[in-house]
Amino acid sequence: MPNVIRILQLFLPWISLVFMPKKSMRTYFPASLFASSLVIGMCSLAIPYKWWSVKGGWKGKILNDSSFIFGPFLVGTLWIFHFTFGSFKRFFFVNLLMDSLFAFPLSYLYQKLDLFKLVNFKPKHIFFSFISFCLTIYGYQALTNKDK
Repeated sequence: MPNVIRILQLFLPWISLVFMPKKSMRTYFPASLFASSLVIGMCSLAIPYKWWSVKGGWKGKILNDSSFIFGPFLVGTLWIFHFTFGSFKRFFFVNLLMDSLFAFPLSYLYQKLDLFKLVNFKPKHIFFSFISFCLTIYGYQALTNKDK
């Protein structure tokens, strides 16, 4: 069951991009990749600090992390930028909402579905990490837009 969920969460979000204008994809893809790299860094730190565990050893961890990072996280970041960039308040509010949804109900659901188990990390840590990432990537995107 966890592998089916991983495959679905990796591929289904990409289908939604057929509705996104190409200009938005070109504009916001670098910031979305940057955000994904921040999450990759967090996932890398999770190994020595035992923030969470995934069944299946390294293979399970890589599949689990990459299916989330390059599925709903990357595509969701693109959509959030598409609809909110230019209004920091709106961007921050939408990120508060989405990060709250992931950190609290979804992380509990993912644990029930055996995708991962939080060990030395709590949902509030996920929330605050993702909020700090959203502030960082908004600044990155603002600087990128200034250069054009």
